[in-house]
Amino acid sequence: MKKILVLAIPAILTACSAQNKKIENADPMEYANTITAPELKEHLYTFASDEFEGRETGEPGQKKAAEYLKNEYKQLKLVSPIGGDDYYQEVPTSYFKRGNVKPTENVVAFLKGSEKPDEVLVISSHYDHVGIDENGNIYNGADDDGSGTVGILEIAEAFVEASKDGYTPKRSILFLNVTGEEKGLVGSKFYTDEPIFPLENTVANLNIDMIGRIDPQHQGNDDYVYLIGSDKLSTDLHDLSEAVNKKFMNLDLDYTYNDENDPNRFYYRSDHYNFAKNNIPIIFYFNGTHADYHKPTDTPEKIEYDLLAKRAKLVFLTAWEIANRDARLVVDKAADTTGK
Repeated sequence: MKKILVLAIPAILTACSAQNKKIENADPMEYANTITAPELKEHLYTFASDEFEGRETGEPGQKKAAEYLKNEYKQLKLVSPIGGDDYYQEVPTSYFKRGNVKPTENVVAFLKGSEKPDEVLVISSHYDHVGIDENGNIYNGADDDGSGTVGILEIAEAFVEASKDGYTPKRSILFLNVTGEEKGLVGSKFYTDEPIFPLENTVANLNIDMIGRIDPQHQGNDDYVYLIGSDKLSTDLHDLSEAVNKKFMNLDLDYTYNDENDPNRFYYRSDHYNFAKNNIPIIFYFNGTHADYHKPTDTPEKIEYDLLAKRAKLVFLTAWEIANRDARLVVDKAADTTGK
């Protein structure tokens, strides 16, 4: 497996067209506002279309989805952390413990930090879904997790726009679209077992898995997002998250599923967990389940695009604060690795 040191990556991001400026003078909301409902919709109507065949891990539709992500990152002029034109971290068949899964890949892109490049923030989503059933029904996975994946593309673009204006974040950012989540969090496990950047240098993981819909508990009160895990490892991260939301977005942060006694146990069920069990602070952003969860009816026209944009903006603004604060987040609690 290829492991490339930060020093091997070009010192200057191609996307930067301006000399780096003092980041404290930037208005992060200006760049958050480049995340728009029409752009998210345009991405998702392609990414969750029948052409991508439900993005089953290792199958042709997933390969098309990987190529789509690679091309978008290249258009943004974000570099590969692996090197050259290789934006894929290959995950071998032998890594899957169930099913007959073909070789697959995580898709990765990188923005090098201006002051603390060895410290890395990982923003993740899974881009696989469950494919086509025996009756030919395509499971488009618009919310799960097309919504999180196109959200990351827009977040990446917002950071690139800031960098073009000379506001490159102090810490590095890895945009990580993982495969095999539906097969048991396999892509993220592979990344944390074979990290491109040392886990000890990974300051946090912000994971986005389903942020495009409204669950039955919030009908009529749609300005919300579930947050899971923000306080599990780092008081710093939880306080930062709350402060960023209060200052910029004022969404209802619902911690229902963060309860250790919640029977859904979502903390252990998405890709952030593979970071958390390695004592890396995480936040999991989630809209809750709905009637179309893991059904062929999870389609792009049912996404609430304005709400998707708001939630993606919150992730961007939280990432901005993590990447640019003076001190890295303090881990003041031990990971619980007994719950999976």
